[in-house]
Amino acid sequence: MSLKALLDHHVSLRDREDELSYDRPDPLLVASRYKDPYISLVCALFAYGKASLIVKLLDSFDFTLIDSDEQNIRESLKDHYYRFQNSDDIVEFFITLHRLKLDTDLEQLFAQEYRKKQSVLDGINSIIEKMYTLNSYRSRGYEFLIGRCATKLKGGSAMKRWHMFLRWMVRKDSIDLGLWSSSISKRDLLMPLDTHTFNISRNLGLLKRSSCDLQAVIELTEKLKEFDYQDPIKYDFALYRIGQEQIKI
Repeated sequence: MSLKALLDHHVSLRDREDELSYDRPDPLLVASRYKDPYISLVCALFAYGKASLIVKLLDSFDFTLIDSDEQNIRESLKDHYYRFQNSDDIVEFFITLHRLKLDTDLEQLFAQEYRKKQSVLDGINSIIEKMYTLNSYRSRGYEFLIGRCATKLKGGSAMKRWHMFLRWMVRKDSIDLGLWSSSISKRDLLMPLDTHTFNISRNLGLLKRSSCDLQAVIELTEKLKEFDYQDPIKYDFALYRIGQEQIKI
């Protein structure tokens, strides 16, 4: 069986609603409950670390706080923390999202810059810039959560959580939500790349680059376009599960 056929098989195998469960946790399990871009962004940006702990944290959030007043946000989240984020970081992050939702439509903000060059990086940068503009709070945990704008490919952050968020928003199947599918093309998406997917992709011969950076994201995406030019990122979840379940292929 060719590598393409093998990956296509795993894509088909995973394309079912029961693929997301508490027995096989993924932050998309929580995002799919609400089908809302702002809640999905919370789920995506906290998606680092052990999957079961991510889901536990997300289940503890009252997402109606995004539409609440800032004092209520401060009171409700004062005891929340997660790995690199203390309670102040989480409070200020929710306040930023609250202000963002009042200020603009998330999809329109992204699409306005994306459409100029069909660049998802430009779209992501526009959201990140807006978030930092709306709140002057800064800390290591807060800035880790939001990330930094993409300014270089070699040595630049792979921006995995942002690209995963876009996968959820743009692709539509039994797993991904497709909330933005009418305004953004699937073929312009970039691969969500973390250390695990990076290592799996190298082991499978999909990627030669030795650094897990934005250049590797571009190279892996271009390779996967050889398998499906219109929808290269459909292989992301399959590769993730192959690594998570330690499947030998």
